[in-house]
Amino acid sequence: MKTYAIGDLQGCSHEAQILLERIFEDAGGPAAIVFVGDLVNRGPASLDALRRVRAMCEASEGRIEALLGNHDLHLLAVACGAQPASKSDTFDEILAAPDCDALMEWLRRRPLARLVKGHLLVHAGVFPQWTAGQAVALAAEVEAVLRGPDWIDFLGQMYGNLPDRWDDSLAGIDRLRCIVNALTRMRFCAPGGVMEFGHKESAGAPDGSALVPWFDLPGRRSVDVTVVFGHWSARGLLLRADAIGLDSGCVWGGKLSAVCLDDRALLQVDCPEYQQHTGKVRKTKEKKKNKN
Repeated sequence: MKTYAIGDLQGCSHEAQILLERIFEDAGGPAAIVFVGDLVNRGPASLDALRRVRAMCEASEGRIEALLGNHDLHLLAVACGAQPASKSDTFDEILAAPDCDALMEWLRRRPLARLVKGHLLVHAGVFPQWTAGQAVALAAEVEAVLRGPDWIDFLGQMYGNLPDRWDDSLAGIDRLRCIVNALTRMRFCAPGGVMEFGHKESAGAPDGSALVPWFDLPGRRSVDVTVVFGHWSARGLLLRADAIGLDSGCVWGGKLSAVCLDDRALLQVDCPEYQQHTGKVRKTKEKKKNKN
């Protein structure tokens, strides 16, 4: 059975349905699928997207799974009252839905990382010190808290940029926050794997900066597997032997992308511009302009 990874939906449920139909056509039948996080927010149909993916996962007997992204975690925090919503959030329909509590119960039990067919799947990134096995084990530490009785307290303390580097001796909320930030927010890093969060809408680091994408850090111990991730719409699609980036900016007028982990076949769906750009540098957008 073929296995596919799908990039950030961000509430683009209609495009997700089209892409899923193409996946099943490409697979010639049932397929294993992993959504790499950010099912919700910014797009027009977050409630429908969440319901659709939940139903697929529950009916699939483990073949279909969805990872947690930063927007999914933020939804959980807002829904339980651990954090206020931000002005740009589009959660109102979910929060008012009669099945909101059931959806949140399902969402908080989703994984943060999966190792599938020699591919490590996460939402954002991994520290250079982590092996693929370590990344999955550390993700499981956070998953255990989210599924336990103290999940609301954890979500209330999850926000913040520190610690910004990994240390095996980290403990308590500092350890959990550091793991979450790497797996769901990481883009650029300074040498040594120090996370930097000030350039989230940039495809490249500022001139003269020592910052590099996390997947280009020297000595990365997960280089023996292909890390599949989303989260970085400004950079766009990335297809390399050691790294696959699938956030091609569906909500910003780009594409919704999926890749087959068995043969690297790429499947994409064009998307309307549901949200206007706010300084994002997107290669897909530039290409469209150049064609006109």
